[in-house]
Amino acid sequence: MPVKSSRDLKEVDALIVPGGESTTVMKLLDRFSLDRPIVARVRAGMPLWGTCMGMIVAAREVAEVEQPTLNLIDITVRRNAFGRQNESAEIDLPIAALGDPPFPAIFIRAPWIERCGLGVELLAQRDGHGVMVRQGNVLATSFHPELSADQRVHRYFLGMLSKQGKKTAAA
Repeated sequence: MPVKSSRDLKEVDALIVPGGESTTVMKLLDRFSLDRPIVARVRAGMPLWGTCMGMIVAAREVAEVEQPTLNLIDITVRRNAFGRQNESAEIDLPIAALGDPPFPAIFIRAPWIERCGLGVELLAQRDGHGVMVRQGNVLATSFHPELSADQRVHRYFLGMLSKQGKKTAAA
């Protein structure tokens, strides 16, 4: 279900912030008064998963850019770190939490993680940079699992939701 209002937000048990343009999304979250309610729900335990741009929105800070974020996971990210659109790639990415085989991770103008704070679990790396992390009820991936037929990252997130005692149908 799309979340476009605080009323919509009250109806979901978890939230996925997908790819897109992070500065625009932050402006829209502010304009529609969703930024503070999202932060409050996540800090109260609602699972959140940020993919690519969603990782940037969820991060504590963005390297070398003055950009607002929701500050939901203690990481510093670098925008477009893996290059421009024509440098997008699908990489067989080992992710121990998912088991074998490696995950077919699709990177499109993806960020990478430059710093993980205490309590942040580094789940996957590419070229020495974090690309999948978790801190409590917040998951972040710099790649796009939704573009792959492999559903293991989705199942991992749903497992986070079920551990919170929530219904998985709303995710």
